[in-house]
Amino acid sequence: MRKLKLYLDTSVISHLFADDTPDKMKDTNKLWKELAEGNYEVYISPLVIDEIRACDEPKRSQMLEKLEQIQYESLELSGAVSHLAEEYLNGGVLKEKSRADCLHIAFAVVGNCDIIVSWNFKHLVNYKTINKVKIVNAINHYREISIISPTMLIEEVD
Repeated sequence: MRKLKLYLDTSVISHLFADDTPDKMKDTNKLWKELAEGNYEVYISPLVIDEIRACDEPKRSQMLEKLEQIQYESLELSGAVSHLAEEYLNGGVLKEKSRADCLHIAFAVVGNCDIIVSWNFKHLVNYKTINKVKIVNAINHYREISIISPTMLIEEVD
């Protein structure tokens, strides 16, 4: 059976150390164990690395060390990714100030991932965004993608 292709946005890696949200931290660490065991194909983008590098120490180093514990592929920025992110903005998926979130979605979609995993409920893991992404993807001849939280994914595993 083919492994699911997951795109991790930065919020997932960040929540490995989110002492202020212990339930999310617990679920993220549970997911990380699944990732370390190789149960999924994992993808990130250069944007994820850039966002991690923008963090203060010691969190920056901790996040980069956690990434070393899993096998992942980094997707490349391409004209197709940039174009699709622009289509999301033009299609009203998110506003200009959330361009980075549109890029995360575009990386995952162009990279042919099955699921975007995120803790970003404001911009990514919500009905309006998911529905608008579905419409823009259809118009641009891309397949649908699921956008879910780590909790939703580990509940499938249990």
